[in-house]
Amino acid sequence: MSSTTVALSELIAALGGDLLGGPDMRITRIAPLDEADDTSISFLANPRYQAQLATTAAACVIVAPAFAEVASARGAAIVTPDPYQYFARLTQWWAARTRPAPKAGVHASAVVSPDAKLGQGVEIGPLAVIEAGAVIGDHARIGAHCVVEREAVVGAHTRLAPRVVLGYGCRIGVRGLVHGGVVIGADGFGFAPSKSGYVKIEQLGNVAIGDDVEIGANTCIDRGALADTVIEDGVKLDNLIQIAHNVHIGRNTAMAGCSAVAGSTRIGANCTIGGAANIIGHLTIVDGVHISAATTVTRSITEPGVYSGPYPFEENSSWQKNAATLRQLSTLRERVRALEKK
Repeated sequence: MSSTTVALSELIAALGGDLLGGPDMRITRIAPLDEADDTSISFLANPRYQAQLATTAAACVIVAPAFAEVASARGAAIVTPDPYQYFARLTQWWAARTRPAPKAGVHASAVVSPDAKLGQGVEIGPLAVIEAGAVIGDHARIGAHCVVEREAVVGAHTRLAPRVVLGYGCRIGVRGLVHGGVVIGADGFGFAPSKSGYVKIEQLGNVAIGDDVEIGANTCIDRGALADTVIEDGVKLDNLIQIAHNVHIGRNTAMAGCSAVAGSTRIGANCTIGGAANIIGHLTIVDGVHISAATTVTRSITEPGVYSGPYPFEENSSWQKNAATLRQLSTLRERVRALEKK
């Protein structure tokens, strides 16, 4: 990851945890257990990979208390109640030390309206466009070729990666991260059929995105038809996701790549949506729902739980039983035929 060398004692001082052995040992990279060398730090979060503790060459391994003895027998270990969360914080700490610091200023090739408002420490990249009335918060970073349209708002410490479009009147809160190719505020898919074709319904709402939201590359979030499309605080969206007009996604919900939500659906807080899942329009999904990959949701979900199945979807344990039965349909058919002949 970097040529930076860090003593384990520095990690403990910054992130906490109980260090077993080797405070002066130095590491140069973070690596998976099976790819680590004697200058790497790794982690064990899933017990199914515990056998790799005996074979990894890692200088230090981050483990839960249950594996402290085994890990320390092979070398240095950092013991923490949640190794995966510790690993996540370690990557943030590492990135802050090794990545180039942003440089405030407006690139000479950028086009910034005199009517736009730029906060302190803002970075505007090459060929970016900031239109009239736009507001860019303190220490925000606008990447190359981005377009922030009129009266759009970018919160403090939010970063738009290259080639992001933030449509007019749309807004994103503080500490957001929007990856390349994202389009926020394109028109929702609204047309009235007529004998001569389709009549466009102008999309008059905006997109309102909260704080600490991350949006993956090439994801699209459409503006509302009348009211706003809303993405609440802490939401995490993967790459290539479609969020249609007037969808409302509750706080701390996460959606995996290639999933799609049709118009006017309301998804609660602390939900997870698996990759390639599809949710049709005008539904309500309560808090704490977990939808498996490739599931098609065709009706509202009123109880928390895990739901699976392409069609029809249902509660996960019921779907698994039915899926197992489906595999035996041919055999069951032959048995029924044999019984009917008797």
